[in-house]
Amino acid sequence: MLRTLELLNKSKIIESYKILDFKYGKKFYFLKIKAKIIDKSELYIREYVSEKEFLYSYHWQDEKGNLRIRWDNAPHYKNLKTYPHHKHISTNILESEETSIEDIIKFIEKKLDY
Repeated sequence: MLRTLELLNKSKIIESYKILDFKYGKKFYFLKIKAKIIDKSELYIREYVSEKEFLYSYHWQDEKGNLRIRWDNAPHYKNLKTYPHHKHISTNILESEETSIEDIIKFIEKKLDY
């Protein structure tokens, strides 16, 4: 969790963020964040981390709420080489090498020329 917040704080493209939900125990945490990006788009971050699992969804949408890209590792689309990691672009489901918040921030920075 601290790593995620550290990356958001250091990024040149993140204007602000709000923690929407945070739960934790001895061996897990669940984090949900809404981040405002400098181009007025938004990034919704959802991470569940435990000793045995790392589940994520990173949902990037434009200022009108339209999906740009959503990355997640829900265990479907077994035909993809990067299973369970994949991304949704419009109605297309594609392989995804971006599997962490650090990867996603770098991806968006590159798209925004930062």
